[in-house]
Amino acid sequence: MSLEKQMLIEDRLLKVFNDESFKQMLSPEDYTHYLSVKQILKFHKGETIFEDGGTPNGVYFLNKGTAKLSKQGFYGKEHILRFIKEGDLIGYRSLLCGEQFQAKAEAMTDVEATFLPSDVFLHLLEVGPELSFVMLQKIAYELGESSNTVTFLAQKTVRERLAEILLLLEQKLGTDPEGFIKITLTREEIANLVGTATESAIRLISEFKSDGLIEADGRNLKILNRDKLIKLGHVTL
Repeated sequence: MSLEKQMLIEDRLLKVFNDESFKQMLSPEDYTHYLSVKQILKFHKGETIFEDGGTPNGVYFLNKGTAKLSKQGFYGKEHILRFIKEGDLIGYRSLLCGEQFQAKAEAMTDVEATFLPSDVFLHLLEVGPELSFVMLQKIAYELGESSNTVTFLAQKTVRERLAEILLLLEQKLGTDPEGFIKITLTREEIANLVGTATESAIRLISEFKSDGLIEADGRNLKILNRDKLIKLGHVTL
């Protein structure tokens, strides 16, 4: 897992994706236009930010909250691609490729996002070398993560995959004051992430609880023995 690299990229993105930074990049006229067209959008938990197959007309920078990108398979089963949290940007890949959205973005908590129309974002990439560079890093990182996911699903057992997913969620999303991972997932969503049947996910979570690896309070999960999970999942942190 290379979340350290991801956090570094997100920190760099935060430093350049803001009004003060854009003011340095843009001419006074362009900056005035930017201020007039940017929007602060709010989504309640469960609301859709954009639909799979929709036309991209801008990008979304998450200021608050957590969202997920997902794709429906041929039989209507949802596959979660990744989670998005504060400081992350979505919608740019389809925009840069000139194609429809290839996934659905949905708020998993209440979300606040800055929306930038396509013309403004593309112009910022043209005039802002720092933003262009961090976007290249982001794209390269996510391409590498896609390759890792293929290996993850092909070579690890379901038990190993669950251990790694739990560690990944804790590291990426953090924990609340009681130590529970800051996201509530259904057993079906966990099965989806791990790449197994819901029944198998339920059984494994029960086994992890019995083995003292995790605590479960409804949909809330807490890691109790991180070292054993790391060893079980063959994870390099």
